Amino acid sequence: MLFGLNYIYAGKLVGINTTCVKLEQAKIVYETGSFIEKGYKNAQALPGEAWYMQIGAIESFGPGK
Repeated sequence: MLFGLNYIYAGKLVGINTTCVKLEQAKIVYETGSFIEKGYKNAQALPGEAWYMQIGAIESFGPGK
């Protein structure tokens, strides 16, 4: 789970370089719901097999649900 400047992203972290991280099975999380519950209240799959996020846009990160 990556908290960005505007959105939250979830997926399997499969790559990191000096500028970006790469997620597979990526979703954009519009509403998390309670953090103690399994699953997200509203998460939408992103198109394609991989999604990239610039490291400079990441505010915080950790294991998702």
